[in-house]
Amino acid sequence: MEFYASCPEGFESALADELKRLGLSHVRRLKGRAAFEGELEEGYRACLWSRLASRVFVVLGRFEAQDADELYDAVYDIAWENIVRPGATIAITARGVTEQLRNTRFSALRAKDALCDRLAETTGRRADVDATDPDVHLLLALRQRRASISLDLSGDPLFKRLPPAATRAGEGAHVLRPDYAALVLAQVGWTALCERELTADDYENEALPALIDASCAGGGLLLEAVNILADRAPGAAREHWGFEGWQLHDAALWEQLLAEARERETAARERQARIVAVDIDPAARKTAERMVKCAGYKRFVDFCAAKPTTVLDHAGAVAGAAVVADTTETPLSLMHDAMTLVGELRRAPELTAAPVAALTRDGLMARALHAEPARSIAVMPNNEEATIEVWLSLDHAAAAFEAATSADAEEQAADTENEAANAPMPEPAATLDLGDGKPLPVLIPESEQFANRLRKNARLRRKWAKREGVSCYRVYDADLPDYSAAIDLYEGCSQTPGRWLVIAEYAAPKTIDPALAQARMLDILAIAPRVLDVPAEHVHAKARIRSRGGSQYGKQGAGKGGSGERANIARRRLPLIEEGGLTFAVNFDDYLDVGIFLDHRVTRNLVREHAKQARRFLNLFAYTGTATCYAADGGVEETVTVDLSNTYLDWAERNMRQNGFVGPQHHFVRDDVLAWIRDQRQTRNRWDLIFVDPPTFSNSSKMGRRTWDVQRDHVELLAGVSRLLAQGGHAIFSCNLRGFRPETRKLARAGVVLEDITAQTIPEDFARNQKVHHCYIVRRLPIEDAMAEVGFSAEEIAERTEELRNPEAHKPRTAVPAHAQAGDRGPRGDGKPTCAGKPKKKKFYASKPKGK
Repeated sequence: MEFYASCPEGFESALADELKRLGLSHVRRLKGRAAFEGELEEGYRACLWSRLASRVFVVLGRFEAQDADELYDAVYDIAWENIVRPGATIAITARGVTEQLRNTRFSALRAKDALCDRLAETTGRRADVDATDPDVHLLLALRQRRASISLDLSGDPLFKRLPPAATRAGEGAHVLRPDYAALVLAQVGWTALCERELTADDYENEALPALIDASCAGGGLLLEAVNILADRAPGAAREHWGFEGWQLHDAALWEQLLAEARERETAARERQARIVAVDIDPAARKTAERMVKCAGYKRFVDFCAAKPTTVLDHAGAVAGAAVVADTTETPLSLMHDAMTLVGELRRAPELTAAPVAALTRDGLMARALHAEPARSIAVMPNNEEATIEVWLSLDHAAAAFEAATSADAEEQAADTENEAANAPMPEPAATLDLGDGKPLPVLIPESEQFANRLRKNARLRRKWAKREGVSCYRVYDADLPDYSAAIDLYEGCSQTPGRWLVIAEYAAPKTIDPALAQARMLDILAIAPRVLDVPAEHVHAKARIRSRGGSQYGKQGAGKGGSGERANIARRRLPLIEEGGLTFAVNFDDYLDVGIFLDHRVTRNLVREHAKQARRFLNLFAYTGTATCYAADGGVEETVTVDLSNTYLDWAERNMRQNGFVGPQHHFVRDDVLAWIRDQRQTRNRWDLIFVDPPTFSNSSKMGRRTWDVQRDHVELLAGVSRLLAQGGHAIFSCNLRGFRPETRKLARAGVVLEDITAQTIPEDFARNQKVHHCYIVRRLPIEDAMAEVGFSAEEIAERTEELRNPEAHKPRTAVPAHAQAGDRGPRGDGKPTCAGKPKKKKFYASKPKGK
């Protein structure tokens, strides 16, 4: 019989080796699969024992299939009555195309028709189709003029083998798929270590084979490692198989193989080995512990603190060891520590014989280990690009390096030379002395320049902050071009004491090697908390794009702010900070921005000063309502806070309540700001002071088909805002588009003038970046005065005045609608005016404007 085992790309070589170890013959490595030949037992054995295969197929036929008729005839000629068990349901999947068969669904349908017609003629009964859970699943493969049809012996994919209890425990967490875990473990020879017979010296020294999972993530590597140690057949617990609908299925033979598997598992109880698991991320370690416990494997795995000395103590004396790590989901703020841990373990004298395999996305592990990997395998876990990088043991690397550089290197074996080329001796790790007596390993030696600059900045900022009474401020803002990041320090108030860092990386130019930029960022993340005395768990890394469009503010990830975030934002325990005598809640986990813009510190104080002469205050694009709090503190009698996000409005209400500003005089409105302004212009509501801080860009689905662009839409926005100002009132308008250019002439034609106050609103800690935001005072004047103020000529002013007095004369001529020509019937055909023509008189607030 002809079989093949399918697999993800990158698995082919390891899969072929695995099938050979299972005793299968004529194994051939192909793209996305490994083919082999044998009897039924060989097919069963691959199903039962392969850890790397996704599915196992038996080839039922190969034939010419240039067109639909030839495909039908060839499939019909196969003796399906001897293949499909009577009463079994079927499904056919087609892959590939030929010159005339371009639609895979049609090809599968044509093959299904042929199969069912054959069964109807030979058995008198057509097979039923079950596309979701068939008893017999067939795969039709088309290529050029040839086709093949195969039966899937597996049923569900073979990698679906996590214990049910562990699957439930890991729901929503990152758990490495078992076949990817098996591939990583295969690179370090874990199976051979488990099968190793201990010597008398091993027993005397209490030395055992050891596996150290230095970044256990969700526990995927641990679960597979325990299964290999226990010699548990990966398919032994499966209840349903694809071959059960096959007429050639031999139940007795299958039961015999299962019995052999049970005997092997029983014999493996004598095996002894240590599995030590750590993770820099406490949340990931907790998930792994829960997974291991629910799977019933707790006695096999020893969890410990993520410190090299502690790990080595738990590993004990080793009789062969291996180190593995899955850093694909390690938070960026913890990545440096995770890689440093792997590097220190590899260099430990006790582990010089241990190979290292790491599943990583960034290729930075080589910098942490100070050696290029001996081999790399490109893989796609969760359909995302990643690499399995493998380093030989230091003993092996040293021997290979010596052989490659000795005088008689040409006489060494070819494979030793190749390994030497790929596994040079590691360089000593670069470290920094930060003055605390604890050398800090770094990936880039030049990071010492960054450390020196940050120390200097921290010292100066600390003095300034103490003098000004500021507790949250920017410490560093891309002072060194190669270390392009912003570092903000937040100090909690007495209710939630503590210090936090938010480190936002600016996107590197395309000319910079991404791996180098990433290495610098990881060094920043390692150095900053040490210099600024912040616990590692209080460091939050963000990615921010610096572009002509400014920063895009949005969710950092799924985080804690999922579907239930609005429900708990008012009750959730968040760090509290103080600014200007007020208290605000901040969220470091879920968003690119934490709930308060530090560059608006001066602007908010300006709002409070202006609010002392105002009675009614309006905050548009209010975000978390910090400006509303400042206005209320300034003494306004009524506030209105408008934002499109329910979450931010709840957050704003929490901030107001936290500072004692509660009552019916404080309104919170969820609406599209431009639409809301249009509605309010039809009411008597007017405000003495308006604060407007729109985003640079938004395409929120809540806005319908419309998008928001501050450069494109600011004239419409500010013209509308000016119409909501009470007599003598004014607005403060701010935006963070770096290249923002106000359309002053267009605004003047609407009677709006701007006073640029940007320079006086940039705080000292943001002085390096004078374009961090733009800020203006907005006033409404008679149109003639506004136009004269921005430099219009007398003729232009007169023309605009005439245009406003006689708007009909200046309207472009348009075709008269047919319904208007017909007389009295409107577009609805019922003679009634349309809703679009009715001015909205919606009134949102019970209180009326005071005064005129």
